[in-house]
Amino acid sequence: MTKRTYTIFISVIVALGGFLMGFDSAVISGATPFYRQTFGLNTGSMLIGFSVSSLILGAIMGNISAGRLADRFGRRKILMVTAILFAVSALGTAFATGITSFLIARIVGGFGVGMAILVAPMYIAEIAPRGLRGRLVTVNQLNIVLGISVAYFSNYYFQQTIAEADLKWRVMLGVEAIPAVIYLALLFIVPRSPRWLMQKGLHDEALKVLSKINSDEGAQRIYHEIDHSLHEEINKDKARWSDVFSPRMKTVLIIGFGIAFFQQITGINAIFYYAPMIFEMAGGGKDAAFMQAAILGVTNVVMTVAAMFVIDKLGRKPLLYAGATGIFISMLIVSFSFFNAEYTIDDRSMVALTEEATQMAAHPDDMANILKLIELKDQPFANETVFFSLVKEKVGQDTYNSFKEIILKHSININSLWVLIGLLMFVASFAISLGPVMWTLLSEIFPNKLRGLAISIMGFWNSIVSFSVATVFPVQLEYLGSDKTYLIYALFGFLTLLFVWRFIPETKGKSLEELETKLIK
Repeated sequence: MTKRTYTIFISVIVALGGFLMGFDSAVISGATPFYRQTFGLNTGSMLIGFSVSSLILGAIMGNISAGRLADRFGRRKILMVTAILFAVSALGTAFATGITSFLIARIVGGFGVGMAILVAPMYIAEIAPRGLRGRLVTVNQLNIVLGISVAYFSNYYFQQTIAEADLKWRVMLGVEAIPAVIYLALLFIVPRSPRWLMQKGLHDEALKVLSKINSDEGAQRIYHEIDHSLHEEINKDKARWSDVFSPRMKTVLIIGFGIAFFQQITGINAIFYYAPMIFEMAGGGKDAAFMQAAILGVTNVVMTVAAMFVIDKLGRKPLLYAGATGIFISMLIVSFSFFNAEYTIDDRSMVALTEEATQMAAHPDDMANILKLIELKDQPFANETVFFSLVKEKVGQDTYNSFKEIILKHSININSLWVLIGLLMFVASFAISLGPVMWTLLSEIFPNKLRGLAISIMGFWNSIVSFSVATVFPVQLEYLGSDKTYLIYALFGFLTLLFVWRFIPETKGKSLEELETKLIK
């Protein structure tokens, strides 16, 4: 194996942490409708949202602690810990006996996500030769979106092959333990980071690792560069919060906080975390909904790869203009589709409802409650929330929790093709713009001394917004309706467009020093 091949091989192994992170983030989308029934969670409750977004809460804690833990124990050990956390979380959720143990397991997995998203690219950047560094670091980002896509296909497969609802969601979530254990095993053949080894005074081992990935001459040169850099860091003033929030940083803080806010507030994680549920609300069956979610995942991968090729050619601002415009138009399409939908209980829907309830071996009380919907027969409703408030009144909360999706599927009349087109356009627009461009911008606009601390602050803020969006989404659908929920995301897409026009500079082709002179005043 050549030195170049060895470096790529090691980097790909480490980047599997990104794959697990993406898988863990998206796999919940298929499990939610089923564990909601197992745990008896009310449709539209904040607890459903929290069961999904609790991963982000754990990730925030992982983000905060990742840097210090990686410096103390080493990058490789922390990556091993993330692999263990992913496996524990997968098995913990799969065997959860109640919502409390389920949430704890999700938060544990989130802690692994928060550490993996920082430590994996950190390790790759420290071990890769400068000529390969950019491409190898992007492998981690690509693995994240691949993990999301594979999670959708995995969910679709188990939706097709497992009949029992309670077993279905447990297998969907538990299967992640397999790649997590494989990841842990592979990490044993990964060397420790040479930079960390030199921080700890293990100079001989550091030189051996550098010699595996560089020529002897190159290893010696990089060894002395790292040694010089470490000595400079010892003598350099530490970045302080007061420096980040000083008046001269006003412009970059507006850009940083703004782009981190709009990246999440436009609803990307609501779409990814609840994709099958959204498609089912558009009148498709569960199988079709899971397949359409998988198509979203593929779109995300393709457009993320496209962004990697064009971001330095077209520039950051044109991509943000195109993406924000696409988000605005796509969410208007989805909102308008649900606005024009009609909800009617008729003879056909009553027959379909009772047949499906019978196949599910519904409780006699549920069957009796479903038959009460005959009182709404042949009354067309244009308003989703009005229709379902009456449905809940007729069938009761428990039956409503178990059968809302089925009642919706057999009563809605909507152009589901436009919903699919709108959501595909939304994901494509995000993946080629706000997704990758935000992190590129954040790495460019902050001065060298403050970059690490500032990006951590922006990442924390970004996670808080993401957590909020994912938590309240089911509540929005329940009390505002689908049309108004997606209209809100469309309006945020339009505000993103205005924000980009007013505040975002073009950073393509400019040195970090040029940008610092222009933005820091």
